[in-house]
Amino acid sequence: MGLPVHHMIASGPRPVAPFSHAVEADGWVFVTGQMPTDPAAPDAPLPEGIEAQTRRVLDNLKIVLGGIGLGFEHVTMARIYLTEFERDYKTMNETYVGYFTPDKLPARTTIGVTGLAVGALVEIDLVARRP
Repeated sequence: MGLPVHHMIASGPRPVAPFSHAVEADGWVFVTGQMPTDPAAPDAPLPEGIEAQTRRVLDNLKIVLGGIGLGFEHVTMARIYLTEFERDYKTMNETYVGYFTPDKLPARTTIGVTGLAVGALVEIDLVARRP
């Protein structure tokens, strides 16, 4: 077993805390939870509503995965954090599912939380496996 590889993606979102975008160990890739910030305008206001924020988070995850040569087809597990679970769960799911092949969805946990960084409504982290 080699040392973990820490990835920072130049085109990726600006970190909102001290972390690597992803850390890889023995073919497993752990992608830090992403926020709905725009990599091209990190100080801009967050998108309005759960659908727009979920899309931005998933687009940010796509940037991180793509930066290390992976895609959503390599994702084995997703964890989703929602600040308004009851209100946003259905819409978030409708948006989320469009990023994956329907019969190849990753394992998943969704958690209601009292708050997220930058006032976000949603955060998603991933575990992926390199082929």
